[in-house]
Amino acid sequence: HQLIHTGEKPYTCSDCGKSFTFSSALTQHRHVHSGKKPFTCSDCGKSFTRRSTLTQHRRVHTGEKPFTCSDCGKSFTHSSTLTQHRQVH
Repeated sequence: HQLIHTGEKPYTCSDCGKSFTFSSALTQHRHVHSGKKPFTCSDCGKSFTRRSTLTQHRRVHTGEKPFTCSDCGKSFTHSSTLTQHRQVH
């Protein structure tokens, strides 16, 4: 946890030189180079390199929109879309 505060990134990708604070982040990043996509949607078969991306994708099938504007009540599937929407108000 302390590495976050110091900015130290001791784990470096041997393929592209990108550095990471945590070894787990480097492991995840290596999927970019290997083409490995271990997280697969059970509804449509689409695969992803990150579990979080699969979680976001699943909302296409479930219709879940967990991010709601406190000003107008409109809901969104992604937090970034809500952030962009808030600029309207």
